[in-house]
Amino acid sequence: MTDPLLDLTDIEVRYGAIPALRGASLHVNEGEIVAVVGPNGAGKTTLLRAIAGLEPLARGRIRLGGQEITRRPADERVGLGLAMVPQGRRVFAESTVEMNLWAGAFLRKNRKDVAADMEKYFSFFPALRERRDVPAGSLSGGEQQMLALARASMSRPRVLLLDEPSMGLAPIIVGQIFESLSEMSDEGVTMLLVEQNVARALEIADRVYVLVAGEMVGADRPASDVDMDDLATSFLGVSAHGSTQ
Repeated sequence: MTDPLLDLTDIEVRYGAIPALRGASLHVNEGEIVAVVGPNGAGKTTLLRAIAGLEPLARGRIRLGGQEITRRPADERVGLGLAMVPQGRRVFAESTVEMNLWAGAFLRKNRKDVAADMEKYFSFFPALRERRDVPAGSLSGGEQQMLALARASMSRPRVLLLDEPSMGLAPIIVGQIFESLSEMSDEGVTMLLVEQNVARALEIADRVYVLVAGEMVGADRPASDVDMDDLATSFLGVSAHGSTQ
């Protein structure tokens, strides 16, 4: 059996005396989309930040491709193949769309390959192609989310970490974003997705974990075996579309 590409074992993150994550374990196999769903305040963002090296662990282990990265700084983890799309997009507002994409590939040396990848992501997100020469700050919220996804992918990450890509977007834009994520997965991109919109997450995920109050309460279930309404109401206290009950 092949080892997981990303493997978290019993990780704990504390803010002072308060545990934000307690004994959280998960794994992501190459080529998968694994979703972590949970209500607001569950610790989903903390989980991704810990993987990316932006939050220190009080306990536990993180491995990428069989290599221990638990104590590696964030910049080294990028070089080893982790890329994160944070909440709030955080594009370089004064730079053009195209320059944002070049920035995502700053560790890569072959400019011809980078240009080819740029065209590939323009095909996933046609709105970006149309606006490639305009400042990123002039894009709509949905277009900025598309740009953030494409920019992170330009590094050719081994694992793409996605933090609430549907947040604050109109339903039609959310549909476009998740359709593009599915297409990217078909191209072999491995993803760990944290998302409050349960229905959308389960549409594209291979497996799902449930995070509540910093603990995994439902672990390693095939997404196809999950009843959305039962999952949402039993574990999360939200509707299948992410609104609280």
